[in-house]
Amino acid sequence: MNTLPVAVIGAGPIGLITALGLVAHGVPVVVFEAGDDLSAETKAGTILSRTLEVLDRYDALGPVLEASLRLDEIGELDRATGTSTGSVLTSALAGETRFPFVVNIPQHELEPVLAAVLEERAPGALRMRHRLVDFSQHSSGVTLQLSTPDGPVSAEAAYVLGCDGGRSTVRERLGVPVTGHTLEQRYVLVDLVCDLDVGNPRDYPYLAYFGDREEWMVLVRQPHCWRFVFPLSGPEPSADELRDKALRFIGEVDELKVLGSNVYTVHHRVAERWRDSRVFLLGDAAHLITPMWALGLNTGVLDASNLPWRLAWVYRGWASPAILEGYEREQKPVAVNGSGELAEAARAVMDRRLESVAGWSDAMTRTLLGVRLSDSTMVRAPGPLQVGDRVPDLRVFGPRGPVHLHELCRDSFVALHVTDARRRPVLRDLDGLRQVVVSRWDAPHDSGLRDRAYFDPGATVRERLGDVAVLLRPDAHVAHIEPWTAESCQHIRNRYLQEVCLEG
Repeated sequence: MNTLPVAVIGAGPIGLITALGLVAHGVPVVVFEAGDDLSAETKAGTILSRTLEVLDRYDALGPVLEASLRLDEIGELDRATGTSTGSVLTSALAGETRFPFVVNIPQHELEPVLAAVLEERAPGALRMRHRLVDFSQHSSGVTLQLSTPDGPVSAEAAYVLGCDGGRSTVRERLGVPVTGHTLEQRYVLVDLVCDLDVGNPRDYPYLAYFGDREEWMVLVRQPHCWRFVFPLSGPEPSADELRDKALRFIGEVDELKVLGSNVYTVHHRVAERWRDSRVFLLGDAAHLITPMWALGLNTGVLDASNLPWRLAWVYRGWASPAILEGYEREQKPVAVNGSGELAEAARAVMDRRLESVAGWSDAMTRTLLGVRLSDSTMVRAPGPLQVGDRVPDLRVFGPRGPVHLHELCRDSFVALHVTDARRRPVLRDLDGLRQVVVSRWDAPHDSGLRDRAYFDPGATVRERLGDVAVLLRPDAHVAHIEPWTAESCQHIRNRYLQEVCLEG
């Protein structure tokens, strides 16, 4: 195993989550952050279900949930009348995920939670006041030049992951152009303290989109305040003007205090290349996506879900370095087309040019549970499981009790053979691949399958997936699926070797 660490540049949410992913897979990591402190700005505030699943896989979800506000309704309201035009109820996804909800937590409260988990798992990995100046690549790694309060220092890394935001130094040093467009319209985000629960009850959903052709608004209930987001025309408003704007939406209240605000420009801009040999771009360094519908941070987390396991397989010698090429190939279409499509839909709904429809498909789409890798759309409709889909996190029962499909593949490729355990299918593993049987008939004790058999009472998995063999990746996406036959075990082994680029 390579002993040099992976260097993550930037300690924003994407950098910290990426680092936690590397730690979860046993890869040494160091995070270099230019600032004296973590972000204090009022930024991204909603974490979607797919991101919750990633945090759970990286053993970081508990502390984030403790600091967050959970909600199971994304409300759509007409600005003029204040009436609901339909809500996306995430409870419709109770059969899809262990987390059929989203959470609200502002970025300046999220980052310290993630940093604390990283310090617990990898003490000393986060290096504040280390600003990247330059780097040079060579055959065995990357040499970084950094500035610190104590003077310049150099560091060696096996790979460099640029998670340093829209003005990425890593991207600039690589000379990678960014293409796309910037919207003329700016948005303003303001955090306010007011009582909308007791003294002035409004009963708004904790995440409410007030659509209007003239003046729309997003209302977000944060753990300690309310957040308002709306389009800005003209100069940056004063605190009094922000207060008056909020009151025009919610009506008069007893008291309202402005905590802080942030004016930002909306982009849909994507780096032309996300990789240069041992250096990668993630999050805003790779793609600037409108934060509407919480697409900014959560699209970046999809990057942080895809790359760490690939690096782990290379570190362990289980995969060829060619496996790293799949990162950009899969994630770029998600950002360019998928998130772009949703961003345009979000603006159309807010401008009342498009009606939002509430249902299972909308819940899957809005929580990013419906993401299919390498796809040009994030809008998901019911249908059979396909390669690139995230597998539903269905419950089965192992020898000692319940377990979910995502738990089975946390740090391994897993092949699910959905068939009859009584027939004793022959299953053989490889480094990084575990093959198991999922059956509504529990494996007999003399079958030789007790340690790799998962009981499926009521054939829930079989009803959902069919009589199939499914190869799942460590990020819970489907790498291969075929009707089950006696030859499926060997087919899966061959497909796994192709996935990790050890066989053509």
